[in-house]
Amino acid sequence: MKIRFARHTDRLAELVRFYRDDLGLPLRGDFQNHAGYDGVFFDLPGTGAHLEFTTGGGQTAPAPDPESLLVLYLDDEAELERIAARLAGRETVPANPYWQANASAFLDPDGFQILLVRA
Repeated sequence: MKIRFARHTDRLAELVRFYRDDLGLPLRGDFQNHAGYDGVFFDLPGTGAHLEFTTGGGQTAPAPDPESLLVLYLDDEAELERIAARLAGRETVPANPYWQANASAFLDPDGFQILLVRA
């Protein structure tokens, strides 16, 4: 089994820059005007999973929720610090006290939280 997590957005270009350039996820592919949708998908290294963002189709983006999180576990402390430095200025405080104590939290362009955790 393989898995792809997908989320709709109204800020596709901003999300591409954030997830590719700032977070450092490899862009695996993209598509344009596929049944009225444009989208991109990223590798989640070491997992075999993908993260997809779509726009179009007459749909609107979902509202962020403080418990809708993307938690990324990094084995390399130096890599975690490099990513956190690129995300400076986008810090946030998670609602969950566990993540407050154990993660560095950032907002993506849609306002969803990305948590960086030392594995």
